[in-house]
Amino acid sequence: MEVLFLSPSEAPMSVQASIEAKLQALEPSMLLVENESHKHHVPPNSETHFKVTLVSERFGGMLPVKRHQQIYALLADELAGPVHALALHPYTPEEWAARGGERPDSPNCRGGGR
Repeated sequence: MEVLFLSPSEAPMSVQASIEAKLQALEPSMLLVENESHKHHVPPNSETHFKVTLVSERFGGMLPVKRHQQIYALLADELAGPVHALALHPYTPEEWAARGGERPDSPNCRGGGR
């Protein structure tokens, strides 16, 4: 039997790290990717449910649905694979300031959450 060891640079990137890396394309002034999988009925250490709060000048003049579409396009591989749920909260810096930097709370899981 052959045993292979991966160095940290060769190890597969976590789903969360992949999301964070891909969303850098939107030049965020603030980005928070939260793994909320532990709030749902999934195995421990899952990466299936995420909440993204992203603030970017690039959202200026853009309708909310277009902001979501931009994010979905960047995360197409994750959404086609391991990600089951993605809560998006994209803001311009002005919208974020008007919110006082408050992130929306996620609702409780209705499908057997913990």
